[in-house]
Amino acid sequence: MSVGTTSPSSTQDSPATVNFRIFSAVLLTFTCYLSIGIPLGVLPGYIHADLGYSSFIAGLGISMQYIATLVSRPYAGRSADGIGPKKAVQRGLLMCLGSGVFMSLSALLHGIPALSLLLLVVGRLTLGIAESLVGTGAISWGIGRVGARHTPRVISWNGIASYSAIAIGAPLGVAMEQHWGFISLGVLSVVTPLCGYLIARCSAPSAMVAHGETLAFKHVLLRVLPCGIALGLGTIGFGSIATFITLYYGSFGWANAAYCLSTFGAAFVVSRLLLSHTIHRFGGFRIAMVLFPIEIVGLLMIWLAPAPLWAMLGAALTGFGFSMIFPALAVEAVALVPTRNRGAAIGAYTAFLDVSLGITGPVAGLIIGQFGYPSVYLFAAVCTLLGLAIVIRSALRPRPERVE
Repeated sequence: MSVGTTSPSSTQDSPATVNFRIFSAVLLTFTCYLSIGIPLGVLPGYIHADLGYSSFIAGLGISMQYIATLVSRPYAGRSADGIGPKKAVQRGLLMCLGSGVFMSLSALLHGIPALSLLLLVVGRLTLGIAESLVGTGAISWGIGRVGARHTPRVISWNGIASYSAIAIGAPLGVAMEQHWGFISLGVLSVVTPLCGYLIARCSAPSAMVAHGETLAFKHVLLRVLPCGIALGLGTIGFGSIATFITLYYGSFGWANAAYCLSTFGAAFVVSRLLLSHTIHRFGGFRIAMVLFPIEIVGLLMIWLAPAPLWAMLGAALTGFGFSMIFPALAVEAVALVPTRNRGAAIGAYTAFLDVSLGITGPVAGLIIGQFGYPSVYLFAAVCTLLGLAIVIRSALRPRPERVE
């Protein structure tokens, strides 16, 4: 028997109350991802230019966080289900704070490059685990506070919070480093999660911690596998734009590649704001079947773009289509497991996004080496088409009964 995670009054609360409860949960995601975004535009240059290491080492230093995030997804899911999402988020924010401490120590010891780099790597690993705990815990916490029927809105707002925080944090970090040096980033990366931790500590928990038998993570993974694979295939388009759009523009001699990223981000946010309510009304699979084709058209427009405007419009369509795929399929994935396994399901499902972003760079790089920059967007469109096929197949199959 599972312990309910929905507030007894959640179905009777006013829209303003529901929105406030969701906002209070995703605000914690914002503080975590702000800490992630702050060093993002500075760290590669710091490792390469200030510490004197190669570009490969600089890239590896950045990647440590993503590796730690992927590996720690099962732990984050078990934590959210076992000790409760509030405590999981608090642990994550404390680890986020610890990452800022390591970054500050690295700045103070920059005269000893090996030790400074080691501290940065430890900080990146810590930050990766923190991202798993906060990202998984905040979604579980938000759903538990407002009820399962608001799951799409919780996941949509959580995504807006994370992308917005990175968009704000990266330029903020660059400006701070220019004015006050690298150590100022470490200090801000301590203060930001500390504020988040204090907010989390004063917030009401979603429910009692669930007791009783839970599914093993491998069984949860098998249940969410189709949704996860579809998500991973759909994410390749985003990864290709984020990684290669600047070089793609440069190969044609076009300027202002940043506008392409801006239109992608703006369309992403607009889609989340406009369509988050449609998942509850029509179902995640139906929404995904509408939005996957939009992403495919956008990627094909970039592939065939005769001018920058076409590429920019293609990026906007890609962002609009991709935006709601994550929450749409997340709703279907979470519905396949008992309520007490919600955190594990979110962690397992999100891991496919991590894997996709991790492999897109090297795989797309090999394709570009053989066929040129435009070819990577045709490749992404084909992958997205395969994701659509999986969604259609999943929607047509009888849904297994969820056992509580």
